[in-house]
Formats: sequence, structure tokens, C-alpha cells
Amino acid sequence: MKIVTAGIICHKDKILIAQRKLNKSLGGLWEFPGGKLEEGETLEQCLKREIWEELHLEISIKKFFMKSDFSYDFGTISLNAFFAESPTQQIDYMDSHEAIRWVSISELKNYEFPPADKPIIEKLEQTGLIF
Repeated sequence: MKIVTAGIICHKDKILIAQRKLNKSLGGLWEFPGGKLEEGETLEQCLKREIWEELHLEISIKKFFMKSDFSYDFGTISLNAFFAESPTQQIDYMDSHEAIRWVSISELKNYEFPPADKPIIEKLEQTGLIF
């Protein structure tokens, strides 16, 4: 099982979502940005590192939101989602995504997400931004 992180990165009342590169697995789908846990790091360290590497965005992690496990044909992942805040919506660097958007919770339904992300969206729709 691969352990991965996802950031529900907020700025004011908007959430950052990113479109996966077309040539990657699950290409073209939208996600909460994050990435794979490396040996010796905590989930929070992983999330901060991945967001910096992918977007050059400094974030402040607020709290754990939920975990979503899913078995894809390429393997099983354990997706650990955290609430985080960004001081800005401006992103000048994108290394591993086709596009990014800042959206409201109600707009998430307009984007296609991988199956592991869907329970996170459902819970967000029920609870809102609770951090």
C-alpha cells in the first residue's frame, strides 16, 4: 500500500485543486495536490514538501481531515487529507499539473476526481471547511 497525502489548501473560502498531467496515471483528472510519503518523514512533512516541489507554495497545515483508501489496478493507496492554508491564490510555478483552479466546495462537483478523492469531497460537502 502506498501512503500519500492530499492538501485541502484554502485561501479565504476557496480550495486549490489541480489537474493531473495527461501522461501520468489518472491523467486529466482533478485532485487535491499532494504526493507520496518518503521514508523518515511525517505525513505533514510530506504534504509541505510535495506542495513546495509541485507548486512552490508555502502552506500552513491546520489539521487532519480524513483518510481514504482505494485499490486501483496499479495498486492500493491510503490517501491522507489535511486542511491547510495558503497566504495567496497566486501560483507562479507548476511542475506536475496541467492546470490549477481555486474553487468553492459547491464547485467541486463540476470536476472529475479519482475514486480515492470522492469520499473527501462528499465529507467536505457535508461538513464544510472545519479547521
